Amino acid sequence: MKTKIMILLSLMLAMLPLTSTQLNAARVGIVLHVGYDDPTTDQNKPHRGPDVPELSIDGYVLQFDTPCDGYTLNIVNGDDEVEYTTVVPTGATSLVLPSTLEGEYTME
Repeated sequence: MKTKIMILLSLMLAMLPLTSTQLNAARVGIVLHVGYDDPTTDQNKPHRGPDVPELSIDGYVLQFDTPCDGYTLNIVNGDDEVEYTTVVPTGATSLVLPSTLEGEYTME
């Protein structure tokens, strides 16, 4: 009888981690490139540009690791149409994007 109880307890303890599994979205860094496209000029000349902001995303929450105060954020789809636009408020450390955005987009 003691052996059966020990086997049952061992089995229950072995299955315990499976019952408490949680799915957590991991914060993913976003690599940004700063650029200006002007087809009338030579693009190979070195120039001084703005600092590249550091961002990451967790689900629909965009996190600003460097200040982006007053920046205009455009979310552009594959057809080059702006699907969402907003101005980053002063002092904001994060921004919640609409949950209707699904797929791959370009941030401008």
